[in-house]
Amino acid sequence: MTKNNDQFKPDSAAGISFVGHSDQGGRGDGCQVMVTGGHAYVSHIFSGGVSVIDVSDPRNPSTVNFIPSPPNTWSIHLQTHGDLMLVINEFDFYSQYQNESDYYGSSVNATDGRRFVAGIRVFDISHPASPREIGFMPVDGKGVHRIWWDGGRYAYASVMPWGFTDHIFAVIDLQDPTRPVEVGRWWFEGMWTDGGEVPTWTNRWALHHAVVQNDIAFCGWRDGGLVLLDVSNPEAPSMISHRNWSPPFGGGTHSGLPLLDRGLCIVPDEAIADNCEDGLKHTWVVDVSEPTNPVTISTLPTPAERDYANKGGHFGPHNVHENRAGSFQSSELIFATYQNAGVRVFDIRDQFQPVETAHYVPPTPTNWTDYRPGRPRVIHTTDVYVEQDGLMYVTDFSGGGLTILQYEGSVG
Repeated sequence: MTKNNDQFKPDSAAGISFVGHSDQGGRGDGCQVMVTGGHAYVSHIFSGGVSVIDVSDPRNPSTVNFIPSPPNTWSIHLQTHGDLMLVINEFDFYSQYQNESDYYGSSVNATDGRRFVAGIRVFDISHPASPREIGFMPVDGKGVHRIWWDGGRYAYASVMPWGFTDHIFAVIDLQDPTRPVEVGRWWFEGMWTDGGEVPTWTNRWALHHAVVQNDIAFCGWRDGGLVLLDVSNPEAPSMISHRNWSPPFGGGTHSGLPLLDRGLCIVPDEAIADNCEDGLKHTWVVDVSEPTNPVTISTLPTPAERDYANKGGHFGPHNVHENRAGSFQSSELIFATYQNAGVRVFDIRDQFQPVETAHYVPPTPTNWTDYRPGRPRVIHTTDVYVEQDGLMYVTDFSGGGLTILQYEGSVG
C-alpha cells in the first residue's frame, strides 16, 4: 500500500509520516505491541490472542501467525526480549463488564463462574514467525494483567490472586524460563481481605503495571497513584514512597517511566471514560531525584488542535513508549498515545515546560472489532513502540489495525 492511499489519510498530522498498515489478519483490535526479529507481536483485547506480523518491509507488513487465547481468557499484554516472549493469561473482563465504569470503578476480583486460564505463557520466538510455547506459570486467581521484563532474571507483574481486592505487585523468577515461579509480592494494606485487611478506599486501588530500573519499581496504582518499590531483594519488595493526586484529579494512574539520568519519571493517568466523564487526565512529569519524596513538577501539554473531549470515546493518555533495551531510548523525547487524539511526541528537555513536537491521529477505523454495544466509532490509539531510527508501531484498541509511522524529527 502507498503513502498516498486515502484510506489511511490521517485526521491530523504534523512531524510524523505514514509508512504502512496491517489489518492484522482481520483482527483489527490491538493492545500492546513489541517488535523484534523483523516481526511485530500484537496482543488483542477483543479477538482473543496474539498476532504475529512480518514487518521486515514496514511498507508492506504481512500477518503470518495468530496465537489464540484459551476460552474466556484474554492475552492483552506481552513482553519480548531476545528469543523469548511472555504473554499474560487473565479472565476476559470485558465479556463480563460491558459497561466500562463497572470494570474501572471498583474492585473486580469476582467471577461469573466461567472457566478460564490464569497465568503467564512463555514462548520461544527464535523462529519469529512461529512462536512455540515452552513454559507456563499458573496464578491462583483471576490472572495477570501486565508484565515488565527487559531480559533479566526477574519479571515484574500485576497479578490478581484470590483473596485480594485487585491486582498486586509480584516478582517472577525466570532463571528457568520453562518453569517460571513467583518469588515475591507487595500490596497495600487493605487489599488482602482474606487476611482480614479492610480497604480504606472506595474507588479502584490496583497495580496496572511497573517499570523497573536500578532496583526500583515505578508502579502505576490506578486510583492509588504512583508507588516506588525497592526490589533489590526480589523476595521482599518494600515501599520507598507513595504519591496520590486522586482526588482532586481523576486517578487511573497507568505506569511510571523512569528517566533516572535526569531524576525524572513520566506518569500517565489513563483516560477510562467517554467524553472525559472521569475528568481531564494528564501525563505528569515527576521529579524522583530523591526517591523518598517524588514531586510533580509539570504535565505534558494536552492535545488541543481540535475538541477531542467531545469527539466521542476516550480522550487522554494511555501508554508511553518505555525505552526498552534495543528500542529507541531517550530522556528528552516522549512518545505517548492519547486514544482518540492519536499518538504524540513531546520534548521535555525543559522538564518544567514540555512542548509537543509532533502528532498523528489515524482515521476512523473502517472495520470494528469491539463487540460491546453502543461504543462510539472513533480511533482509540493504544500503544506505541519506537525503533532506534524513529519508526513507530501504533495499535488501535477498537479495530484500526497496526499503523506504522515515521517520526520526522531528530532521534540522534
